[in-house]
Amino acid sequence: MIYQTNGMVLLTSEWCGWLILTFALLCPSQPVRADFQGATHIMPFEEETINYNQTKAGGSVARLQERIGRGELKLKHDDSFGYLLSLLQELKVTETSQMLVFSKTSFQRERISPKAPRAIFFSDDVYVGFVPGSPLLEISMADPKLGGVFYTLDQSETGKTRFVRTDQCLECHASAKTMGVPGHLVRSFPTDDSGMVDLNNGVSLVNHRTPFDERWGGWYVTGTHEKQTHRGNLIEPAAFERQEKEPNYLGNLTDLGRFFSVSNYPKPQSDIVALMVLEHQTHIYNFITRLNYESTLALQQYGHVNYLKNIVDAFLKYLLFTEEAPLTSTVKGNPDFEKVFESRGPKDKQGRSLREFNLQTRLFKYPCSYLVYSEAFDNMPEPMKAHLYRRLWDILTNKDASPAFQTISADTKRAILEILTETKPGLPYYWREKSRIKS
Repeated sequence: MIYQTNGMVLLTSEWCGWLILTFALLCPSQPVRADFQGATHIMPFEEETINYNQTKAGGSVARLQERIGRGELKLKHDDSFGYLLSLLQELKVTETSQMLVFSKTSFQRERISPKAPRAIFFSDDVYVGFVPGSPLLEISMADPKLGGVFYTLDQSETGKTRFVRTDQCLECHASAKTMGVPGHLVRSFPTDDSGMVDLNNGVSLVNHRTPFDERWGGWYVTGTHEKQTHRGNLIEPAAFERQEKEPNYLGNLTDLGRFFSVSNYPKPQSDIVALMVLEHQTHIYNFITRLNYESTLALQQYGHVNYLKNIVDAFLKYLLFTEEAPLTSTVKGNPDFEKVFESRGPKDKQGRSLREFNLQTRLFKYPCSYLVYSEAFDNMPEPMKAHLYRRLWDILTNKDASPAFQTISADTKRAILEILTETKPGLPYYWREKSRIKS
């Protein structure tokens, strides 16, 4: 299933019916290979060491299926949304994360259009796709060991609720666009009035490094962003032409009722802040999966991870938002989404958290990814985690003087160091030592 909407899209193979959050853009000026000097070749994940196809998936979707199989839980069916609302509740995915994409980039493309967009909901590791009237829900997740894993769920009220895993989506979701591993990506393309994508224009890599004005082609966007422009809410070439003459004539929207019937969806929104979080999240999960795979293979072949310097450096730059595209004015989305997201903490004794938003000059107040707490990060081989912790410690204490990390102020580094020291389990002993950051 392609979650790609013109703009930032989650994309899955056209015949594949799963929610594949594909967030990579194929922009020649921002090639994915820039992440770590071209090492985006496909990893041998189907071979014996990784054994993707034969390895049982873990994570929240697998745990939910086990509960259903044991008879401990039965999803509730709703006449309007099928199992969607019950599924979101059990997976702890907030409805306020709803985003809407209208590009025809899914195996369900005949059902999708600007009049009938696909809704996408997400949490830290799970993505759920819903198309009104479709017989299937699309689910994917960032598996702690495998990376992107994709499922469908039959919407008919049969009494047997089963997530069906499919690997067909890997044709699109295991490529250079996903850093050579099973993963997710977001894309930004213009469409015509039916939602057909124009692949010749506007292709760009959508993550937190993407300029604001290149984001969200093929997506609806609700929320305010003042004078900043984006490509959301623009349907067919005429809309893009008018945008050039009347910047933001479809920007700063809080109501999408002019485009389609919002009553067909759990929420009347396609939240701008949720979109920004999603862009960051999908790409860093691809990074984590790549590090996991690379480390596993390097340890098997060499017994160490010393040859992975390039990808480690690139990962740390992304983890610490060193190349984040700045905001030039305040962004405001659904306060309920922001409240739910920030409440998931964890917080230090001063009440600080890596989940705190800034939304005036950048996405987060403390530029270090909250996914440092994820199961996927914790599941990386111990030698790689040890190496990352040492590098991260050196960066945050200014022992690492690399120019790439000098854009982070000493006060901000100190705050991140203190937050992590108090809230991140499993840190090496030296993180507990009282150290001063060099000024």
